[in-house]
Amino acid sequence: MRKHRYTVSAADSGLQLQTYLRKRQGYSKRLIIKLKHGGISVNGAHRRMVDTVNAGDVVEIELSGDKIKLIPNSELQVPVVYEDADIIVFDKPADMPVHPSATYYNDTLGNYFAALFQKEKIAFRPINRLDRDTTGLCLSAKNTLAAAKVAECLEKEYIAIVQGQLEESEGTIDEPLIRVPGSIISRKVHPKGQRAVTHYRVVQQFSDYALVAIRLETGRTHQIRVHFAYIGHPLEGDTLYGGRTEHISRHALHCGKLAFRRPEDDSPVALLSPLPQDMAILAGRDFW
Repeated sequence: MRKHRYTVSAADSGLQLQTYLRKRQGYSKRLIIKLKHGGISVNGAHRRMVDTVNAGDVVEIELSGDKIKLIPNSELQVPVVYEDADIIVFDKPADMPVHPSATYYNDTLGNYFAALFQKEKIAFRPINRLDRDTTGLCLSAKNTLAAAKVAECLEKEYIAIVQGQLEESEGTIDEPLIRVPGSIISRKVHPKGQRAVTHYRVVQQFSDYALVAIRLETGRTHQIRVHFAYIGHPLEGDTLYGGRTEHISRHALHCGKLAFRRPEDDSPVALLSPLPQDMAILAGRDFW
């Protein structure tokens, strides 16, 4: 169980309980509906969501545990770079999916998470989902409230190695993406797709490839990979979208930076992950 306690300030006196939870504490509509069935009290007594709160009232929320639906696998080893009562951040290696599938059913990040929190019965809620061969920082929330709060403030920066020489030192790719017909995995640029926006800057240009830093405005499946392939600079090693494998055997993409605010006290957290060895060899250095 995860318990939260809030003391209502004078400025919030007179608000409906549901309004206080949504606007002041970041609770989602879905979570508020769930709490109507239990898990909330004001000054130790039951209170309806439409009732008002007053200055000095103590609001207590008890978030129940979730049933783990993933197969725990404690034999996996994934570095944990940050953890508190609400979230955990892993440094995911290549060749490890985040979620199980028909092909990968017990060797994913989710399976390792399930093993870590088997006793607590915490559900796996990854906020930034990385492709199987994308390395780097992957954050998972331990409860629905933390998931909602972190999702709103999470900032990510990726490092990629793309083919060729880019004409501009920085730029934005604003092209809609859609699933390729007949494929479960592949995406492509198409006017009927969902809007996707990728901002980038060239960190270092080599003779036939470039190290670029990337910030996403949207989070579509394979967005970085498809966008750079679309402008003629596929990621090194990305055979799905036209990349070559002479320099690296998997697509050269790494989530190297996360910034967010702790759900519990809103304090800032900034995390870095060094380039994995295969990308660092190409870059000639550790980016961070």
